[in-house]
Amino acid sequence: MEQEIRQLQQWVKECRRMVFFGGAGVSTESGIPDFRSTDGLYNQQYRYPPETILSHRFFLRQPEEFFRFYRDKMLCPQARPNRVHRILAHWESEGRLSAVVTQNIDGLHQAAGSRRVLELHGSFHRNHCMRCGRFFGLEAILESSGVPHCPCGGIIKPDVVLYEEPLEEAVMEQAVDAIAGADLLLVGGTSLAVYPAAGMLRYYRGNRLAVVNQSPTPLDSAADLLLPGRLGDILSRAAEE
Repeated sequence: MEQEIRQLQQWVKECRRMVFFGGAGVSTESGIPDFRSTDGLYNQQYRYPPETILSHRFFLRQPEEFFRFYRDKMLCPQARPNRVHRILAHWESEGRLSAVVTQNIDGLHQAAGSRRVLELHGSFHRNHCMRCGRFFGLEAILESSGVPHCPCGGIIKPDVVLYEEPLEEAVMEQAVDAIAGADLLLVGGTSLAVYPAAGMLRYYRGNRLAVVNQSPTPLDSAADLLLPGRLGDILSRAAEE
């Protein structure tokens, strides 16, 4: 592992268009649970499976049950950026990292100072009225009970991509362009089990693909550098001068 860490450190020093592609494992050190680990959200018991509750159809048919789960398990307003977020923001400030492509909806990359963050699955900080289109912040969800409503009477929907909903086309295009032009693609904290997000990685054509994750991923065999372990530990060592 020492050799792999040194190799990643060297690649980071040499790159000018690094792209980081991350998932739930990026935010676990901030106290936000991931989805597919042993103790993750999908391995807990609810009346309905999380995949069902977080679907477009369920949202329309049972909005009260959706928001009960959403407030309880998806919103973490107290969370703060951790060392992974701060390291990535620092690399961007140094001109090494050109984009963060994230599957997370927590906004912690921006809170740490990252400027170009492509949120594939939206953000819980943004919400809109389904009737009039009025924008609402996170407070509209946190300070309401049951199904949140706009003054016009419409339901306020979180701007997060639910199952059965397409990714925002403009964000997808920007993410694909960033990945295709990267001189280092660093993938971390994601099981790469969610599509179409995970499928974007096939657009990378370089030879510096580094994968950092605690459990195996479908991309491991294609990685030029494989670093199994905790993302925060490995990036902290790679960021050492």
